[in-house]
Parts: sequence; structure tokens; C-alpha cells
Amino acid sequence: MLAASATDTHPEVRTQALAALGLMGRNVRSIGLIKDAMKDKDVDVRVAAAVAAGETKSPALTTPLRDLLDDKEPAVSFVAALTLWKMHDRSGEDVLTAVVDGDRKTTPGMVHGTSHAISKQLHDPTALAKYGATQGAYFLLGPFGIGLTALEYMRKNGGDTARVSAIEAIAQNHTTPIRNELIGATVDKDLGVRAAACKALARYHDKDVPPALAKVFDDVKPPVRLTAAAAYLISTGAVAGSPVEGETIAHSGTR
Repeated sequence: MLAASATDTHPEVRTQALAALGLMGRNVRSIGLIKDAMKDKDVDVRVAAAVAAGETKSPALTTPLRDLLDDKEPAVSFVAALTLWKMHDRSGEDVLTAVVDGDRKTTPGMVHGTSHAISKQLHDPTALAKYGATQGAYFLLGPFGIGLTALEYMRKNGGDTARVSAIEAIAQNHTTPIRNELIGATVDKDLGVRAAACKALARYHDKDVPPALAKVFDDVKPPVRLTAAAAYLISTGAVAGSPVEGETIAHSGTR
């Protein structure tokens, strides 16, 4: 399901697939699909691939991310630079510095002395606000805030951001009552809540979780069923997932 969606003819579906693939850590197949997506003709798919690469924390994607620093679309180079920075790679320092300084020339004396094609759009407050909104949505909305297309999808289809944020918070406490609450949320009427619950359930490894996630495979909303698919693979141990930074993945009933 994930592999087919990553090569779907519709860019929206491809961005949603990448959001799910990013959850799967350093899995070889998912990394390959993310790497391929970095060459996609659609700007939102390339943005999604850059963000997904950061989610995997895989060093195998560092070089492809560096290649995106010279992407013709400023949104892609900007997100690639941010992603690399969070992976402790300073290759895109000149891109980020150009945004801060408002100077199209590479700032002298940078740590890595790199030089990339800096688009004038990176100095446009309106354009930057759009990119900033996209990144802000990603951190707030988890699987939905990837690329401008995905953000628009969220707006059109509804989504209670407060409840999604609450799920992200309580999911860090691995107890049986919270697990049961998350399972119940997989059938919520709100698409954002359903997807967030599926994403959180990936951290639980007990017999009740996979059947609950499998029931979501027929969800009418692509982001929900794709997130459920990735969470199912992680929960069953079929692939390794990416835990929250500083967190140890635990069985239900433990902290």
C-alpha cells in the first residue's frame, strides 16, 4: 500500500505516503522510496521527501538532501537546509544565512564554506511566510503538515488541531488506559484525530494494537490509512520505527 501510494499519479497521495514512510526509521525500502521522491517533478512531493528524510534520521539520506539545496524551488532548498541542520549537518548554512541576512551572496566565514544557488524568493516576506506556515503545520499536525498540498488537504477536509496536539502529548505516556483511548480514537469522525491516533499506536507493541490498526486500512481518507499501514508495520515489529527523541519505545502498561 505504501509503495504503491509513493508512486501514485496524484501528488497529494505521494506526499501523504511520504509522511507515513518517514515514520519507519532506517528501513531500507522506505529510505529508497524517500530518496526517489526527492527527484519528483512536484515541488510539494520534494518538500515532503526532505521532511520525511529528517524523520528517518538516516545518514544514507544526507547526500540526497544536500543535492536538494540547489533545487530550483526555494521551498525545497529551504526545507532541505532546515532538515540537514536538525540532523547536525551544516551544509545548508548559506541558505539559512541568506534568509536571515536578506543577502543573496554567501556570507563570508561560514563554518563549511558552502555556496548554493540562493533564490531571491527566499528574501520575499510573503513567500517565507508561506514556507513558515508549512513548516509550522508539520510540527503541529504530524502526518498532515508536509508540503503545501497536504496543508491544503487538511484545510479542505477538516481537522481539529487542538485534539491532534493533545494526542501527541498523551501518547508519550505508555499506559494501558491511554492505549485504549488511542484505539478508540482510530474511529473518530475527525480525520486528523484518526491519523494522529494511528501514528501514536506505532509505539505500542501488544496484541490488541495491530488488529485495531488493520481495521483502519479501509479508511476513506488516504493520510489516515497510510499512517495506519506504517504504524501497523512498526507495531508488529516488521520494520523499525523512529521513536520520539529521548524516548524509549515501550509496551503498554509501562512508562
